[in-house]
Amino acid sequence: MKAFLMFRDRDFDPQQILAQRESRVHSWDTNEKLSLQQMLPWNEKALAQDLGLDILINSMSRGDSFLFETAKVAVLCNVIDIDTILYRQQILQDCIKHETIARDLYQLTVEAIEKERSDKWWGFFSRSPSSILYQSVSKLTLFAEMLRKLRNIADQQAEVFESEGFNKLFGMLRRELNEEYLTKIGKHLKQLKLNDGVLMSAELGKGNKGTSYILHKMPEDDRNWLTRLLSKKQLGYTYQLHPRDEAGARALAELKDQSINLVANALAQSTDHILSFFQALRTELAFYIGCLNLHETLLRMQEYVCFPIPTACGTKRLSFSGLYDVSLALSKGIKIVSNDLDADGKNLIVITGANTGGKSTFLRSLGLAQLMMQSGMFVPAETFAAEVCNGIATHFKREEDTTMESGKLDEELNRMSEIVDRLTSKSMVLCNESFAATNEREGSEIAKQITNALVEKGIKVVYVTHQFEFAHGFYKKRMKNVVFLRAERLEDGTRTFRVIEGEPLQTSYGQDLYNMIFPT
Repeated sequence: MKAFLMFRDRDFDPQQILAQRESRVHSWDTNEKLSLQQMLPWNEKALAQDLGLDILINSMSRGDSFLFETAKVAVLCNVIDIDTILYRQQILQDCIKHETIARDLYQLTVEAIEKERSDKWWGFFSRSPSSILYQSVSKLTLFAEMLRKLRNIADQQAEVFESEGFNKLFGMLRRELNEEYLTKIGKHLKQLKLNDGVLMSAELGKGNKGTSYILHKMPEDDRNWLTRLLSKKQLGYTYQLHPRDEAGARALAELKDQSINLVANALAQSTDHILSFFQALRTELAFYIGCLNLHETLLRMQEYVCFPIPTACGTKRLSFSGLYDVSLALSKGIKIVSNDLDADGKNLIVITGANTGGKSTFLRSLGLAQLMMQSGMFVPAETFAAEVCNGIATHFKREEDTTMESGKLDEELNRMSEIVDRLTSKSMVLCNESFAATNEREGSEIAKQITNALVEKGIKVVYVTHQFEFAHGFYKKRMKNVVFLRAERLEDGTRTFRVIEGEPLQTSYGQDLYNMIFPT
């Protein structure tokens, strides 16, 4: 059984790294925890730091570590397949419309996994076939109850859900977990409790040792009680153990274990299979529960969201209205100034303007919206349409190296070199005050050479800078694929925190800040 709530044709976490990491938290296993690094992009730390991603993920998880890790993987491992993005959008829209049902489904998977985990400790110190069989029957009885609840939800709600993903999930549950199948499972589990004893056969091997042990189904006696009472008892040989014959009891227990060994192993595999389904379903639902948490928070703040329009790589599509920095809104708890932009056909955006005018906030809002769109989420805007990118990189200024192992410019160049080595023609690079650690002439030249090379390869670059020589140099060329934005400043020096189209200016109005700090 597969959930197929994140991809049409495969699991979101095939190796179940997320589920295994979460289960180890509740175990006595003190070994090194499974690393998420193999699921995350190479620059996940830089993205989290530069875009304020942890604020967004914390709002989605609400203190739940499993939700946090699942949301982090889903948001950072952006999807470039447009059909998959739209597939997730439809499922998320269903979850928003039927939030209570979505949360009930998730809670049911959590309950199943937690009960299985608590039941595990009863057989922790014994791995005999009898113990394995007992545990497996106990767990499968629990799982059968949970599967029946899942099937009941599918029966009741299948008609109201519209997305392909939920229709596929509910259809599978109704088809494979029908009443006849569940009843048969219950009957088999009752027999496997072996309350009526064990019927087995064996052969004599070398040295008269028993081989080919087989567990047989106990014959069913469908005669009525009167017939059974009056009928003659079948003749046979009977051997009774003395109550204090410990060696004999051990020998019989070993015979029993030999006969049920194959059945116990088969049942344990079935248990693991159903547990894997619940873990996979929980993991994939966790992403949508995180989205519901975020959606609820933003609605309470009276912020708006929309489902974006993704377009194919290379279309140079980027236009939006009402875009705001969702992480800033969540951290401040207030509505944030939003921005509009029509940059269709452009693959270089140069942003200049007054200090503390909202340039970095605009850059973060764009990066977060791109990540959210490509994970299948809604975005913090009134409208949003953009081409998908197969990689997003950030090059933001960093604090001085306290170890003094390298200069600030060397550090910036090394970081840019690492980024360039991993870029493709379908990537996006967000630069914030890059190469400002040296004088303007040298910094502008470095920035110009790198930016020219990136743009020529078709990479989308969004560049926030105070370097007038760099910005004005591109402006003079009147290139059709470049748009110039400027942080808006009113005549009296007031910052509106809006970013509007405008040519680069030679000043960043640093005097305004001086006057604010040292008023005349």
